[in-house]
Amino acid sequence: MTSSPSNIYPVIWQDDKVFLIDQTRLPEEYNIVEIALVEDMAQAIKTMIVRGAPAIGVAAAYGMYLGAREIETNDLEKFLAQLEQVAQLLRQTRPTAVNLFWAISRMLKTAYESVGTVAEIKSTLLRTARTIQLEDLQTCQAIGARGLSILPTEPQKLSILTHCNAGALATAGYGTALGVIRSAWREQRLARIYADETRPRLQGAKLTAWECVREGIPVTVITDSMAAHCMQKGKIDAVIVGADRIAANGDTANKIGTYSLAIVARAHNIPFFVAAPFSTIDFELVDGSGIAIEERDAREIDRIAKTKICPPGVDFYNPAFDVTPAHLIEAIITEKGAIKPDELINYRSVVSY
Repeated sequence: MTSSPSNIYPVIWQDDKVFLIDQTRLPEEYNIVEIALVEDMAQAIKTMIVRGAPAIGVAAAYGMYLGAREIETNDLEKFLAQLEQVAQLLRQTRPTAVNLFWAISRMLKTAYESVGTVAEIKSTLLRTARTIQLEDLQTCQAIGARGLSILPTEPQKLSILTHCNAGALATAGYGTALGVIRSAWREQRLARIYADETRPRLQGAKLTAWECVREGIPVTVITDSMAAHCMQKGKIDAVIVGADRIAANGDTANKIGTYSLAIVARAHNIPFFVAAPFSTIDFELVDGSGIAIEERDAREIDRIAKTKICPPGVDFYNPAFDVTPAHLIEAIITEKGAIKPDELINYRSVVSY
């Protein structure tokens, strides 16, 4: 694989297995999980061992190959029928991240359009999964470079706020939102990252901060409720976040708390950017009202690590994502450049499912 400047790869294909960085254990423990079966990959996606829309897409592509490898028939029709079952297993893991469905569709299309024996189709599926991974890495590096051109020109060194983790861990490498920030750091345009802790799973405090410390990028972790205060005090020059699904009109689903951050940024006249590959755009959705929002286990709110923080008898509501309306977004930074949300529909032909 082409080397990534961040040297962080959450998904690696090696020795006929997939190796995942277990993101549920960071930053306390750096642990690698071996995946050789599609059931194990589905569980890894569902339990967030691997997370972040592009990384989930890469993992799902390999999951499709692992499932194909497990199918014991040389009959093409039976093989394709069982591969559809593999696809359905993977589709059921995380409902919001469109890259999951995009990668599964691409792998299925490859299987149906390939010519040759079942064994040859399996080999083609592995090559396709590896291509998806390499393409995502190159896409993230392009997003990082493209994002530089749209950042505020003053001050010379910016303080940028980000939410959740849209870095190398959430992609094939380098990152989307954090990819832009990485590029700004290397071009001496960055003073500091402010990272929302991102309740309830603390991906900002755990994962974004871990990536920044590893690379020597100055990072300050704040609680989610401190963002408005930091903006009011003039500490933030821009906000850049990732995305899990973007509708055709630019409405964007991202980690819960993103919507309120966009509102606060608008109130303080601070530009709010989304950074994501075209594979995150769902042109079949007219607007964000059609985005399925995953609800997760109440235990994510009920405790921090193993410590319960809520009294018995309370109720919980735990949506994992919210939808930021397009009018609050300055631009969507893609591998093709920065695009105004109302111009996104003009790029529909870029994406094929």
